[in-house]
Amino acid sequence: MKEHFLAEYRAFVGNGGGSARAPAWLKPLRARAIARFAEVGFPTTHQEAWRFTSVQAIAETPFSLIPPDTPLPTLDDLAPLLVGGRATPRAVFVNGRFAPDLSSAQGLPDGVRLGGLAAALAAEPALVEAHLGKYARFDAHGFTALATAFLADGAFVSVPAKTIIEAPLQLLFVATAVAGHPMWHPRNLIVLGREARATVVETYAGLGDAASLTNAVTELVLGDGARGEHYRVQRESPNAYHVATTYSHQGRDSALESCAVVLGAGLSRHDLTAVLGGTGGYLILNGLQVLGGRQHVDHHTCIDHAQPHCESHEVFNGIFDAEARGVFNGRIIVRPGAQRTDSKQTNNNLLLSRDARADSQPQLEIYADDVKCTHGSTVGPLDPTALYYLRSRGLGAEAARALLTYGFGTEILARVGVPDVRTQLDRIVRERLHMDSWQQAT
Repeated sequence: MKEHFLAEYRAFVGNGGGSARAPAWLKPLRARAIARFAEVGFPTTHQEAWRFTSVQAIAETPFSLIPPDTPLPTLDDLAPLLVGGRATPRAVFVNGRFAPDLSSAQGLPDGVRLGGLAAALAAEPALVEAHLGKYARFDAHGFTALATAFLADGAFVSVPAKTIIEAPLQLLFVATAVAGHPMWHPRNLIVLGREARATVVETYAGLGDAASLTNAVTELVLGDGARGEHYRVQRESPNAYHVATTYSHQGRDSALESCAVVLGAGLSRHDLTAVLGGTGGYLILNGLQVLGGRQHVDHHTCIDHAQPHCESHEVFNGIFDAEARGVFNGRIIVRPGAQRTDSKQTNNNLLLSRDARADSQPQLEIYADDVKCTHGSTVGPLDPTALYYLRSRGLGAEAARALLTYGFGTEILARVGVPDVRTQLDRIVRERLHMDSWQQAT
């Protein structure tokens, strides 16, 4: 099962590892990571953290890296995916590789970096080395090890201290129609300096129906007093496999608002770890999944209150139709000495069919005594009383169901702080629920 991927790694290294200008410290990092993958392989359902999600289909598919000369889409092809139009600063990646001709960093303040990680490794290795791989460790599981072994390109964002960026920065990862079973391992690093402020939109989308594998790792670092917003939208092909790790680390008095939205891929697994590593940190972590067919999504979140006087709020909503399945495991850790912690976690799941399923496991680990921590979870169908009320006001059964379901989703969408992203997601959710058709009929 893992031998094919080990062979792919040997071919990758034999071809130069993606870049001849990579710094010397990258080679041993990759070597340690592939040794870890060779040791542990892919996760199995015998492991507690993966018991609801089988990745056997990924392990048994001969995914391969694709040649760098794959034809690029045009900017017109990407227009529906862009946030704020063509003027918005963006770094575009096609099949895992940075596409400078489709990207734009115009109008950004001096010192701001927005582009490909491979170029940053060659031009500013010390700036990258200070953070890359220091948070999302490659020994977490086989997928992070594999992503580190194939580390070659991805997004690099660096905002200097006290710099404020008003426009959102988009990181757009596009999978095109290619033959075979392509895979890519984007490695993203986002660093906001002391008292800096920025919004980053990380988008994954498919322009074709290839059975591709995206294995992405994103590290997000906020310095003391920094303010960041991070929105992650996954809308890949229903034939795609998507595995991701997002790790954020916050300094003293920093604030982070984050939202993960899953609409695509046949199988999606996302591990999110947020460490409040400085006193006075503030975190909002939200998520929304709207799935149908036989789609499967698994979110494992961990909010680590490592310092006192920190606050976190987490809300994840899932909407599952047909035979879709959602898995949520939310863990809150309050470390010894992290007094005056205030943490709230909620996971709500809406099942629109008898065959849909949701598994929810909220968890608290508290090692301090002066804290306020709560968690809760719900799984069930639409409220029959609410349905009856809407139908008594003249709505048909389908319209009433769609309206209640839409309201359930907009609880999360309303919290997205970038208007263009919120509008895009709202349109997709409305289409999924056939909102426009019944509104025109009425």
